[in-house]
Amino acid sequence: MGKQKQKADLLPGTLDMLVLKTLTRGHLHGYAIAQLIQQLSEDVLSIEEGSLYPALQRLELNGWIDGEWGVSANNRRARFYTLTPEGRKQLNVERERYRQFTGAIARVMGTV
Repeated sequence: MGKQKQKADLLPGTLDMLVLKTLTRGHLHGYAIAQLIQQLSEDVLSIEEGSLYPALQRLELNGWIDGEWGVSANNRRARFYTLTPEGRKQLNVERERYRQFTGAIARVMGTV
């Protein structure tokens, strides 16, 4: 029997941060965002469509990303997202919040 990597649950509030960070690489469609997060996390993080697309809508409504329709590499219609200047500012806010949250957990666990 081989070892199987366990899928990790995201800490509260991290999905927005991960999407914003992923979009610092350029404009991407939803499926590419999910795939890149999974790849960069070495298959530990898997973002389900049911979580990703509502998050993308929320980020767009907040003005942190812009979306526009285009054609993907496999010739399908897809919505491509880019990070806005407000989104870059929010990424910094999310990054600091994450740092505080994980620091608090580390203190409780006695690893700091």
